[in-house]
Amino acid sequence: MSRTAPRILAFGDNVVDCYRDQNRMFPGGNCVNHAVFARRFGAETAYAGAVADDAAGRAIRDAFLAEGVETSLLRFLPGQTAFCLITTQGGERVFVGANLGVSIIAPSPADLAWMKTADAVHTGRSSHVDAWLAHFASLTRVSYDFATIRNEDRIASVAPHCFLAGFSGGDMTREEARKLAATALQHGARWAVITRGGDGALLAGPDGIYEAPVVPVHPVDTLGAGDTFIARTLVGLLRKEAPEAILRSAGEAAAQTCLSPGAFGYGVPMMVDLSSALTIDEIYARTTPVSGPTVEPAGTGV
Repeated sequence: MSRTAPRILAFGDNVVDCYRDQNRMFPGGNCVNHAVFARRFGAETAYAGAVADDAAGRAIRDAFLAEGVETSLLRFLPGQTAFCLITTQGGERVFVGANLGVSIIAPSPADLAWMKTADAVHTGRSSHVDAWLAHFASLTRVSYDFATIRNEDRIASVAPHCFLAGFSGGDMTREEARKLAATALQHGARWAVITRGGDGALLAGPDGIYEAPVVPVHPVDTLGAGDTFIARTLVGLLRKEAPEAILRSAGEAAAQTCLSPGAFGYGVPMMVDLSSALTIDEIYARTTPVSGPTVEPAGTGV
C-alpha cells in the first residue's frame, strides 16, 4: 500500500510534559507526538491509548481534536494521566521525573480491528507492548521507536517485526550510527532511521544507507524533534518517496519543531500532582510489560 494519505495508528504511551518553571504542561509522549505529526504530514491517523479524566487527559484529547487525529480509541480510565517533568538547558530538553499513570495498556479488539485496516502501526519502547509486536506485525507494518536502546539482544527480539526501526543517537559517532542501523537491518527490520541531533540523521534500507546534515536553527525546545523526524520518515516510506527526499523533508520538519515550546504546542496551565514523580530509571525498573495475546499468529510487517 502506498496511499497518498496513508492510515497510521499510534498505539501506546502518552504524557503531559510539565515545565515547572513555566507552570505549563503540553500534550506529548512518543505515540501522541507521532499521531499529530503524521497527521500534519498528510496521513490519516488515530491514537489508541489511555488517559484519566483529569485536566491533563482532557488536554491531550483536545489537542487531538484540534489536529484532526481520530480519538475513537482513546480510553478514559480511573487514576492519573501520565506526566513527565522537564527542564531545558540551552534549548535541549532534560527529563527529571515522570509517572506513567494509566498509560500502559493492552490493545483492545477495537484497537486491533483499526490496526488491521491501517498501512502501519507506530509504537515503541515506552509503550511496553513488545509481547504484542508479532501480533501487530501479522496485521500491518510496524514502526517501532527504540529511543536509546542499543542492546543487540533487545534489537534482535524486536527488529524482525519492524518495517521501520527508529533510534535516538545524538551521542553516537557516524560510524556507530551506521553500525547500529546495519544491526537493525541484519536482525530483520526493513528500514532503520537514526537521528543524531546536531550531526543530522541517517536512513538505512534495502538499497543502502542515506545521510543528511542537520537543518541549522537556534532551538527554543528540542522536545519532539526526533518524533517529528520518525513520523515524517514513516509517512514518506509509506508513500514510497525517495530516501533522499524523505531525509530532507524530515530534517526541515524537525528543525521547525525545535522553534517552539513543547512537542507540538497546545500548552495549558499545569494542573498535575507531581508528588508521585519517579526517576526515569525507576520508571523502567518498576513498569511491568503488557502481557501478550494468548495465541500469537505468525507473520511480520515487513
